Amino acid sequence: MKAFDRDYQLLSEMYRDEYYPDFLVDKVKAALQTVIDLLETGETDTEAIQARLDGAVCAINDLQEEFDENGSELETVARDCIGETVGYILEWFGIPIDVEEAIRERDW
Repeated sequence: MKAFDRDYQLLSEMYRDEYYPDFLVDKVKAALQTVIDLLETGETDTEAIQARLDGAVCAINDLQEEFDENGSELETVARDCIGETVGYILEWFGIPIDVEEAIRERDW
């Protein structure tokens, strides 16, 4: 079992941008943390990992209204930041899932 990179700050670009309320970025981070938690158990089955990714992305989808209510939205910067973060997570654990496939359930 491999632990996730302690030096990597998830969603750092979103945290640095005041357009994204930190408490909402925390919720996006929590969704992605569920994927990290699974991978830290040593899981390598790509179907199981993709299922967890789909669940995390759907949880992020569900935050869109809350972002809107707080004067923000999941737009290009957020999409790129989330995609890069997912890509880093997959690369760190050596999981052969393409980032676009990994976030296939997104509607942002």
